[in-house]
Amino acid sequence: MSIALPDTRPTISLLGTTALLFEAPGSLDLAPQQRIWAMARMTEQWPEIRESVPGMNNLMLTFNVPPRHLSALTERLLQAWEASEPLPLEGRIIELPVVYGGEFGPHMDDVIAHTGLDIETIAHLHSEPLYPVYALGSHPGYCYLGGMDPRIATPRRKVPVLSIGAGAVSIGGVQTGVSASAGPSGWNTIGRTEMVFFDPAQSPPALLQPGDLLRFRIERIIR
Repeated sequence: MSIALPDTRPTISLLGTTALLFEAPGSLDLAPQQRIWAMARMTEQWPEIRESVPGMNNLMLTFNVPPRHLSALTERLLQAWEASEPLPLEGRIIELPVVYGGEFGPHMDDVIAHTGLDIETIAHLHSEPLYPVYALGSHPGYCYLGGMDPRIATPRRKVPVLSIGAGAVSIGGVQTGVSASAGPSGWNTIGRTEMVFFDPAQSPPALLQPGDLLRFRIERIIR
């Protein structure tokens, strides 16, 4: 009997004619993400690359001029990944006060039903870790976080919500995040913060950067 082993090879795919996506293998742990940060630093120096944008376990590269032969660039990327080492980024620690539950956490009951935990336990488990910011994306100022306690992991919603407000604190699968602006979402909103994550008048406009650390602080729990 054969046993299927997890795929440890990166995948590379074109995004139209002007970019490609490098997707790293493995879990959502910090070390693979730190290798993505290292790859971003490295590839942004390559003359054919216009922009190198780290994502959640992936790296998007845009071209100055689309390559005529992709195979050479693909091989170079694979070699760079094999040679890359995790790059620690020393960021800031930012504390976010959060009101959990009530009108600010319209999907808290769904998380309670899925996990079997009460609202106080969920709020405390959610606020205990120091979350590393892996990447920015989805919408301006939104940060992808690692390190959530798996006991409060909850599947994304089967039917997305058409609009949640800025500052919504949500759980989607094994991750948590905070909406920087109002918009649709398929995640489970459990609370809200008043922190502003994106201000185009500031430099940089996004409050958080990869390598920063985020701590949620319980301001109030509404049962």
